[in-house]
Amino acid sequence: MTRVIHTGDTHIGYRQYHSPERRDDFLAAFDRVVEDAIEDEVDAVVHAGDLFHDRRPGLVDLHGTISVLRKLRRADIPFLAIVGNHESTHGQQWLDLFETLGLATRLGPSPVLVGDTAFYGLDHVPVSKRDDLEYEFEAHDAESAALVAHGLFQPFDFGDWDAEHVLTEASVDFDAMLLGDNHKPGKERVADAWVTYCGSTERASATERDDRGYNIVHFEDDVTITRRGIETRDFEFVSVTLAEGDGIDFVREAIREHDVDESVVLVSIEGEGTDVTPARVEEFALDEGALVARVTDRREIETESENHSVSFADPDDAVRKRVREMGLSEAANELDELVRASKVADSNVRDAVEEHVATRISEDTAAFDPAEADAPDEDGPETSDTAAEESDAETVSVSVRSEPADDTDAEDDSAAESPSEDSSADESRPESPPAEAVADSDSATDDANTASDESSTATDDGADGQISMEDYL
Repeated sequence: MTRVIHTGDTHIGYRQYHSPERRDDFLAAFDRVVEDAIEDEVDAVVHAGDLFHDRRPGLVDLHGTISVLRKLRRADIPFLAIVGNHESTHGQQWLDLFETLGLATRLGPSPVLVGDTAFYGLDHVPVSKRDDLEYEFEAHDAESAALVAHGLFQPFDFGDWDAEHVLTEASVDFDAMLLGDNHKPGKERVADAWVTYCGSTERASATERDDRGYNIVHFEDDVTITRRGIETRDFEFVSVTLAEGDGIDFVREAIREHDVDESVVLVSIEGEGTDVTPARVEEFALDEGALVARVTDRREIETESENHSVSFADPDDAVRKRVREMGLSEAANELDELVRASKVADSNVRDAVEEHVATRISEDTAAFDPAEADAPDEDGPETSDTAAEESDAETVSVSVRSEPADDTDAEDDSAAESPSEDSSADESRPESPPAEAVADSDSATDDANTASDESSTATDDGADGQISMEDYL
């Protein structure tokens, strides 16, 4: 029998809500998984990708991760892992460094035996390159075999990679696929094998309301998968429905009904009522002891004045409305969502944009035709629902220019993946995976603040700066 912990999507280094305490939380959650592995004396810890939130993790995050992995080494428990989309670099991976240090084993097409089970790995592969995969794996003589992979697989929600195709085309018969990328846990029976997501170990977005945890997988006569939760920082979701005449005092009373001390407090306001300033709500929650407070006011407050006012409670929403008025093409709208509101790490945005553009060109160049702009006073859909007419152009030339990001831990989510995650923005991306699957991410404003905060930190304190694999080597 072989018994392993299946974990993933730890997103170490994610300074969610540009909070240093939240950054510490992500490393602490990974540490709890390792402590459980040592206490339970499992045969291995199997990590399904996105160990780090960014391909350029800070030195503090690297040192912290190494310290945690050393605990496993001292307990003689192997750490088997693959590379996810958030941490992937063009050359050598951080996982290769940990392997050099004797702290990890990078899984690939060759079997790694743990007990009587052979483990294989399949790093995250962009959609545009999956058709070239042959799923060739070296043979094994173990009693069981498992493939560890990172991506959004069917038959799960938002899947764009067919797990059944992988299992049937693979040169090895797998008893299980241990997956990462989707932050929601789940399991399905596919082609006589168990296909399972372990979920993330910390909440990377406001949509991840269930408890966080990991899988315990037993390989014996059959594969048995159980789930165990871990203790993480409390998220308090406060939903307030205001009646006519209700205002800030009503919202405050709703917050008092929750234990917000040291919690992330996400307030959602609906109904009627008077105008409520998000800043006043956030200030009250912080005074009550909250670590972080965010407010989403879903009401449409009518004003008698024709003058336009600007509120920075949700700048991302203001940008969306302006983008709708510009008459951008379907592809341009998708790129706007990918760059501005997704969970793609800042350092990965260029690759994600190039991949998306290449895919769109290969599918249909009509997606680059301008769409009809929305009237400035209309609340149209976030992206055009009208298909562009067929283009007669035989050649489409697209140039993508991306300014290099500062050395920051700023977001990417999803979650590639994904997914904007600040509660003051939409809770999930339109027509895109959750984060994670997305690592979700903060809103565009939080990302900008994170970049600014951490750039200053790197300048003031070299020990907390970021470092690339190329710089390290």
